[in-house]
Parts: sequence; structure tokens; C-alpha cells
Amino acid sequence: MTIRSMTAFGNARTEGPDGMASLEVRSVNSRYLDVTFRMPDDLRFAEGALRERLSQQLTRGKVEVRLSYTRTRSETTKALDTSYLQTVAEQLAQARAVLPETPSPALAELIKGSGAGDAEGFDPEVWTQLSVQALEAALADMQANREREGARLAQMMLDCAASINDIVAEVEAALPQMLSDHKSKLAARLREALEAANPGGFAQISGAELSARIAQETSLFSLRVDVAEELSRLKSHLHELSHVLTTGEAKAAGTGKGKSPGGSVGKRLDFLFQEMNREANTLGSKAAGIEVTRAAIDLKLLIEQMREQAQNIE
Repeated sequence: MTIRSMTAFGNARTEGPDGMASLEVRSVNSRYLDVTFRMPDDLRFAEGALRERLSQQLTRGKVEVRLSYTRTRSETTKALDTSYLQTVAEQLAQARAVLPETPSPALAELIKGSGAGDAEGFDPEVWTQLSVQALEAALADMQANREREGARLAQMMLDCAASINDIVAEVEAALPQMLSDHKSKLAARLREALEAANPGGFAQISGAELSARIAQETSLFSLRVDVAEELSRLKSHLHELSHVLTTGEAKAAGTGKGKSPGGSVGKRLDFLFQEMNREANTLGSKAAGIEVTRAAIDLKLLIEQMREQAQNIE
């Protein structure tokens, strides 16, 4: 499968013995497939076949189809009703008996008045086939444009994903030092607090007791700010994101706390970004330092950038 954008344009013309069908198809982003036809009433019978072909190739997008035609068969070669012509001749003679200057009708007027060829040239089978051929050619043109735009959007999201991966690696590398710094600050604060509370008896507190208290407080702090699970899930989501963007496969096993949706690539990406944003929020709430807070903000900005791009993916 291929990543495709929902914004594109395609057009085509197809010719047959009875005339030419011209078709334009435009698509913009939408959560669902919404198709609108702009076509003459003469070809309205082809709408059902055109709608069916569209639904086979497109899954999402607001699509507008414009269909027009040109009849190339010469109307002067169509058969005329001789009895109708005889009636016209008699009426013309009667009119000239009163108004001698009455002009003769033009051949085109005779053809139109007799109804010659009204149904001819708009045979449903012939013109439906011609319209469908035009649609398929226009869709091929549009799909090529959608794939080029989709590849560009996918690369932009992969670049953002690489930046997210760098931030995750930096936070993982900084965690041990953050815990060590907190342990040192905690030890200093405990000593200050104990000395202030009992200036004369601070020396009586054993080093073992102080170390045990520091270890206890450090352990509680470590549990409170442990973001290893969130970082692990973020990396898992990044792996799945790369898989979706490079293969175009929308159906995959769920990751994180949510459930994986089926269907289009765009919906799959939206689900992934929702889960990634959840982990970034948790990371921010557990932040033990300004570095992690900044990392969480940067993650959310990058995820939002990807989400905006994914809104245009089918």
C-alpha cells in the first residue's frame, strides 16, 4: 500500500462514436468519503456507476466530480419523420396563404421539432461506459498526485519522529544523573533540617540512620518520577509509526493503553498520535526537572505537527 494525501486533482477526456466525455475530480480532506456530482441531467443515469467506481478506489475525502459532454455525431445525418415534414409543409402553405413572407424553417429546427435523435447519442450503456472510462483516467491522474503529496507528508512526519526519538534518548540518558543530583540535594536538606531541629544532638545521629533515611526518600522520589514506562511506550509508538508510514499498512496490533483501529492509514495515524500525546502528558506530569519539562513540551509540539499533517492522509 501507499501513503496518499486526500488533497488532489485529476482530469481526463474520452471519446467515442457518439461524442466526448470530459471529467474532473477534486478531493480535499474529510473524515469520511463524501462525493458530490456536478453533471448534466442528460448523463444523470451514469451517476450510480461512477459512484460505485469511486467507492472502490477511495476511502476518505470530500470529492467533487464534474462531468460534461460534447456530441460529435452530426445531427444533419439523423433520420427525419417524413409525416412530420408533410405536416409542417401543409402548415407552412396555410401560413403563406395569409402571410406570403413567412420564411421556411431551418433544418435544425425541423430536426428538433420532429424529435429526431433525442434519445440517439444518449444511449445509457454507451454514455455510461464513456463516462466511467473518463472517471478511471481522471482517478489515475489524481491518484498519482495524491501519492506524490502523500510521500511528502510521510517524510515530514518521519522527520518529526526522528526528533522525538532524539528527545526520548536524551531523557533516558539524563535520568540517572537526575536521580543522583536529587539524592545529593536531599542528603544536604536532611542534614540542615536535623541540625536546625536539634543543634546539639545532630552528632548523635549515626551515618547509617541518615543513609537509610536518604535511601528511603530517594526511593520514593524515584518511584514518583520514574518515566521509563512512558519512554518505552513512546519508542514502541515510534516504531509502529515508522512501520505505517513506510509500508502504508493501516491494520496492526494495538500499542500502549488503547485499542488499535482498523481502516485507513489516516485513522491509524490519528490513533497513534493520540497515544503518543498521552505519554507526553504523563511525562510532563512526572517531570523531576526543567529538562524533562522542556522535553515534554517539545514532544507535544512535534506530535501536534504530525497530527496536523496526518489530517490530510487518506
